[in-house]
Amino acid sequence: MDIRPLTPGYAVSPQIDAGDLPAIAAAGFTTVICNRPDTEVGPDQASTAIRQAAEAAGLTFSELPLVQETLTPENASRQRELVEAAGGPVLAYCRSGTRCTVIWALGQAGRMPTEEILQTAARAGYQLDGMRPALEYLAKQG
Repeated sequence: MDIRPLTPGYAVSPQIDAGDLPAIAAAGFTTVICNRPDTEVGPDQASTAIRQAAEAAGLTFSELPLVQETLTPENASRQRELVEAAGGPVLAYCRSGTRCTVIWALGQAGRMPTEEILQTAARAGYQLDGMRPALEYLAKQG
């Protein structure tokens, strides 16, 4: 596992396996969000398998599969709602953690300064500088 915290309550990770869920729970996470469509993985990493392992480990499991075309402000709001409704720290995962970081960044536009969003992502290893115009635009939309 390669868990990368963005905030105290939200971390991202590349694809996880069912066997990772006990360690995720032991690390203090209460919720896991799958941002990876099942069409990208085999049955052992499909959301059903991860959900079963998450629930067996006492974790809440949510799905918001994302692809390039669905990285939208609407889905950013949905992801933010899932995080805000969680009873504790959230781990979101996809193939590399990038989509989970992008959707977080979109959800922070107008809530955090753009530079802070980009620096937070960079500290976690995700370079989102190309998103600056979109983040600034969304921040102005309020």
